[in-house]
Amino acid sequence: MPMFSVSNLSCSRGDKRLFSGVHFAIEAGQWLHLEGDNGVGKTSLLRMACGLSSVAEGEITWQGQSIAQFPDAFRADLAYLGHQLALKEDLTPLENLLTDAHMAGQKLTPANAMAALAQLGLRGREHLPVRVLSQGQKRRAALSRLLARKARLWILDEPFVALDAAAQNALTQVINAHLQAQGLVLLTSHQAVSLQGQGLSYRLQA
Repeated sequence: MPMFSVSNLSCSRGDKRLFSGVHFAIEAGQWLHLEGDNGVGKTSLLRMACGLSSVAEGEITWQGQSIAQFPDAFRADLAYLGHQLALKEDLTPLENLLTDAHMAGQKLTPANAMAALAQLGLRGREHLPVRVLSQGQKRRAALSRLLARKARLWILDEPFVALDAAAQNALTQVINAHLQAQGLVLLTSHQAVSLQGQGLSYRLQA
């Protein structure tokens, strides 16, 4: 059984069918680039893959078990970054990261949190309120969760958006290290994606 699989997945919005019959699987150390035109349902598929949206047709499994039947075990192995960064604007990046870890039931020391923020290029901005940061800096703060969480499966919706070249390179290194540690990555990106490990692609069509 594959580590993570999507089988015969379909999605409708109102009377409109976005996609149907979607099949793919990802193993440890692999990454999959989900492609498709705007409006075809890529974000909807990722939200279903995270268990955030219900599945009317098809099945999603993690380690051979349906994520609908074992949601807690699945979420413990999942790190998701969507379009909404889920940052508290009045808190600092450090406070956001520590709070997120606490809510996820994971131990994170301030020193490790500071190291994660520094790796994503936020050294010197750890104690500033998020509201004063640029959009790119806010995205770096959100991406630092990937380093703080002990998750095997990363699902990332346009992770390179609003990042400058240096931040894109830093994120690429973070993802590559995750893949080398036998992690799994499912992502969308309008930019060209070049990562280490075995790369797969799936083009979503209506």
